[in-house]
Amino acid sequence: MAESIHTADTIVVTGALSYTGRYATQLLLGRGYKVRTLTNHPERANPFGDQVQVLSYNFDHPDRLAQDLHGASTLINTYWVRFPRGKSSFDTAVQNTKTLIAAARTAGVKRIVHVSIANPSLQSLLAYYKGKALLEQAVVESGLDYAILRPTVIFGLEDILINNLTWFVRHFPLFGIPGDGRYRIRPIYVGDMAQLMADAVEQKASTVLDAVGPETFTFEQLVRLIGAKIDRPIRMLHLPVPLAYAFTRLTGWLVRDVVLTQEEYMGLMGDLLVSDGPSSGKTRLSQWLAENRENVGRHYVSEVERHYAMPSLRKGLPTV
Repeated sequence: MAESIHTADTIVVTGALSYTGRYATQLLLGRGYKVRTLTNHPERANPFGDQVQVLSYNFDHPDRLAQDLHGASTLINTYWVRFPRGKSSFDTAVQNTKTLIAAARTAGVKRIVHVSIANPSLQSLLAYYKGKALLEQAVVESGLDYAILRPTVIFGLEDILINNLTWFVRHFPLFGIPGDGRYRIRPIYVGDMAQLMADAVEQKASTVLDAVGPETFTFEQLVRLIGAKIDRPIRMLHLPVPLAYAFTRLTGWLVRDVVLTQEEYMGLMGDLLVSDGPSSGKTRLSQWLAENRENVGRHYVSEVERHYAMPSLRKGLPTV
């Protein structure tokens, strides 16, 4: 889509100081939009300076939330929780997002670009995927024009899964594969995902789109690809899933993070991180790994540290 100038339009992006939202914000600013962000971490450094107004979520004060959304034409929503922690749960994330959608409607927002997940289902036994399906339903029923984007795994230098898989490959000569390793992943590059988000602002029709890249890998193929691209020999050991999960929990304790949850294990092995539809991203993970081999996986990226400001233990971990 050709980039155009919309100096009169204001877009509210949740999480513009974080990961995917930051990439989308950069594109929107380049197209001449004004941007505000809602965040749980207003104290974070703002890489955009006075170009982006930083506001706190006010889920407990819907009138104030609506006021913060007033004057915006579009809401780009990336808000969610990866796993329950403290007062955060999937149920509260669903309720908070419904409050946000209602506030957007009250504020006169015309369109919502909602980041969901591939393969959501109201019948899912996984709270993550059922919660995402409930929110898609809320978006559709909101009366707003909408674009629902369904990514699988979003990769980039700041991502969690691909970066940390690479970190493990760099640090350990033996990699445990849960089960047969044949379950699939179809990742999309964060820049391509941001492009879809920014382009969706300028669309008129309501749409639902799987956000997936051009390559599909089994999990075992993915780990072998990572080892090959960073020139790191690695041996693989297929483990029973309960044992693999136990090792994951132990590793999480060592790095003071949640490496993978049990639900994420079930989603991964249930082939929920893949879509068989057409590619909506153009960047190949295989090429990106080759181009970024010196940087990817150099440091462990902690989800807990990123979202809950708790330092992880990186010192003292084995480098083999």
